[in-house]
This record gives sequence, structure tokens and C-alpha cells, in this order.
Amino acid sequence: MAIGGLALDVSGVSNIDAKITAAVVMTCVVAASSGLIFGYDIGISGGVTTMKPFLEKFFPSVLKKASEAKTNVYCVYDSQVLTAFTSSLYIAGLVASLVASRLTAAYGRRTTMILGGLTFLFGAVINGLAANIAMLISGRILLGFGVGFTNQAAPVYLSEVAPPQWRGAFNSGFQFFIGVGVVAANMINYGTANHLNGWRISLGLAAVPAAIMTVGCLTISDTPSSLLARGRHDHARASLFKLRGTENRADVEAELAELVKSSQIALEARAEPFRTILERRYRPQLVVAVAIPCFQQLTGITVNAFYAPVLFRSVGFGSGPALIATLILGLVNLGSILVSTMVIDRFGRRFLFIAGGVQMFICQVAVAVLLAATVGAAGDGEMTKGYAVTVVVLLCIYSAGFGWSWGPLSWLVPSEIFPLKLRPAGQSLSVAVNFAVTFVLSQTFLATLCEFKYGAFLFYGGWILLMTGFVVLFLPETKGIPVDSMYQVWEKHWFWRRFTKPTSV
Repeated sequence: MAIGGLALDVSGVSNIDAKITAAVVMTCVVAASSGLIFGYDIGISGGVTTMKPFLEKFFPSVLKKASEAKTNVYCVYDSQVLTAFTSSLYIAGLVASLVASRLTAAYGRRTTMILGGLTFLFGAVINGLAANIAMLISGRILLGFGVGFTNQAAPVYLSEVAPPQWRGAFNSGFQFFIGVGVVAANMINYGTANHLNGWRISLGLAAVPAAIMTVGCLTISDTPSSLLARGRHDHARASLFKLRGTENRADVEAELAELVKSSQIALEARAEPFRTILERRYRPQLVVAVAIPCFQQLTGITVNAFYAPVLFRSVGFGSGPALIATLILGLVNLGSILVSTMVIDRFGRRFLFIAGGVQMFICQVAVAVLLAATVGAAGDGEMTKGYAVTVVVLLCIYSAGFGWSWGPLSWLVPSEIFPLKLRPAGQSLSVAVNFAVTFVLSQTFLATLCEFKYGAFLFYGGWILLMTGFVVLFLPETKGIPVDSMYQVWEKHWFWRRFTKPTSV
């Protein structure tokens, strides 16, 4: 196997040919459905902030600015209070993701996902009934806790349950359900946009995906690795046989034996995980687990999803057409995630990262050039409908590039690279970084668009170029490697091997 230009000998890595059973499919679908709540919130927030009744009630100054005859199109929706509505969720999510590390270690991945679903449900109810900004922000904070818990637990759950040779495809299900949530939210926004209380319906219906995933999680068991880490050996054995089937008992017993070894090592090393993860030998995993989610947000995808309706209105679409264009963007992203699911375990993580990065870079530069040529730096130019449609097409191609690369892979890679004893802590750090960067970007995007004009897209294009180079040089290929044998890819990597030493498990 080639990793970063090097040949990797994986002869010592156990690669049990586990079959895909109905139990694995059902369990992974339920766990991946946790992405629904995150996706729904991403899709609903941007649409709601363009609804006139919502702006009249909570942000009248923004509505007044939007109605002015001569306004810089880049600056129409620049309001720190409005962006606080969107980005407050991510501060709460950051805190929750760090707390979730200890929850998943003590009570399991499944329990953490259930807690996340219930918290999100309560937040949705409060938002739907909001009478003032304080109530609105309080609901957003509860939503943030719900998303923080589920985003920490679900990717790890999927990586631990899925057969190694299909781990990429099953883990991509989390991003797929994020995409489903975005599309569903866009459709609801379009249907409720012209109703007086449409924003209440849109925000309140977030309780539906939360209820679906919570009820689903009640029907599945925790992962064998999590059960073993908590000393529940018999339950772990029963869970693994349920997932893998009883036809190949010898293979299942062999897989269980490896999990037991990893669990024993984790139990013997009872050091503080957030301190252990800083040790030199875990430097490769730590750097990658921090860099990947940071880079994911610096592609600009989340802020584009949040503010797509705002952006499309800025370049000349009305409220209805802007929401339709946003819906098209979501559908393209959803389709591209399906493509990723089919090819991720065939072509590997590195190929998709690099190809998707090139695709997104070209589109960001093209959008910047188009805005510069039409709207101009002053923001007072007029963009014809033909050029506006071209912007939509370019953003769709950009969204597709993200959907089959940095979208699913940014959840998959951090969840599969850590040893068992550090997996909850590693995933918590990764999700916390994701939320922290998303908060900063979502809080500053409209101001950045106002100040940098079309240069905002060049800003994200530059980051995409940088992250693609990072993948080429520093990310080893991890496809098909069992998560408890992942240490070998670091020991063989041209750069990271200097931080590790040969390990025998």
C-alpha cells in the first residue's frame, strides 16, 4: 500500500474480512442519523435570517438597511447581533464537545448521543416559542450542547462499529445525514418564508430530527470497544456477535481478542487523557485531529451554507429564488456525499481530499473574479441574472467538491486515528476545534464580506490551497486499516515516524 509516496507493509495488521450484516447497517444508519440535527440547524439558520417577520421582530435595523435604496450589496446583512444568533450555538457546542469526552468514557457513546438528542429537542422547543432575543439565544445554546454531544460521539461510534474495509462508507453516513438535514431545512424554509409565523415553524420543527435520532439510539447497543472499556465483557461479546453475525465465529472471536487487548492497554494506562494526548509519541494524531476540522471550516463551506440565502439575495435574487438556489446547493451537496460513500474505501482518503481541494479552489477563485467584474469593489455594481446564475453554478460545483471530500472525511479521519484510550479525548478536541473555528468564521463572515468584498472568496481559496498541500505532505492513507492497528501508518510515514517508536500491541 502506498502512503504519501511510501510503501507501507501491512502484513502485520489484522484485517478481518467482516461481512456487512443487517445489524451493522441498521446500527450505523441510526448512529449516522445524529447528523440530522446538525444539518437541519445549518440549513434553517440562514433561511430564517432572511424572513421579514423574523427580522421585524428581532432585528429591525437589519431590515431597515436591506430596504434602503442605495446600499453596498456586500454589507446589507452585516449585523453582529444577527450573526450572534447563528454563531452562539458553536460556543455551546465547543464546551459540550469537551465535556462529552468524559461522558462517552464513563457512560458510553450511545448514552451521549441520546443526551445530545434530548438537549437539542428542548432547545428547538424554546426557539419555536421565543418571545425575545434572550430566549432565542438560550434556545440556540441548548441546540449547541445537543450538537456538541452528538458530533463527538457519533463519528467514534461509527468507526468502532463498521467493518474496517467499509469504515469510510459507513462513517460517511454521518455527513450524508447532515446533508439530508440541510436539504430538509431548505425545503421547510421555502414553504414557510411567506407566513407570518413561518420562522417559528422552521425553528420549532428542529425537534423532529432530534426525536427521530433519540428514539433510534434507544434501539441500538453501545459499541464493543466502549463496553470493554467500561468492563462489560459479556455485553461487548454479545454486541460484536450481533454486529458481525454468527456464521464466522472464529473471525469474530479473533476481532474480540484484539479489542480486549486494546481495552486492557487503555485500562492499564489510566493517565489523564488530555495530558497523555500531548505526549510526543501522539503528536502526529494530535496535529492531524486539530488541523483537519480547522481546515474543513476554512474551506468556507459552513458560512456559505449559513448565509447562502443572504448571499444570493445580495447578488440579485429575490427571497423566494434565493431559497430555491440554496435548496439546489443542498441537493448537489447531498448527491456528492453519496458519490463519496461509493468511492471512499476504493480510492482512499488522500485522493478525495486532494481532488476535492483542487475543485473547491478553482470555484472560489472563479466566484471572486465574477464578483469583481460585475459588482466591483465598491459593491454598487449591478449583477445581471445570467451572472447571478453563474455564481449559483460555481457554488454548486464547489459544494460538490466539498461533499465528496472534506465533508465526510473531516469526521472520519479524526475518529479513526487514535488508540482506544485516547479516542474520546481526541474526538472531543477535534470537534471542539471545529466548533471554535466555525464560531469565529460565522461571527465574522458578513463583516468580512463587507470589508473584503469579493476578496473574501480569495481568502478561502488561499486556505484551500494550503490545506491541500498539507494533505499531500503530512496525511498518511488510512483506508482498510483496523482502528486498533492504526499506529503502523505513523511509524511508516516519512515525517511522522520521527515522533513515534515501533509499538507492539
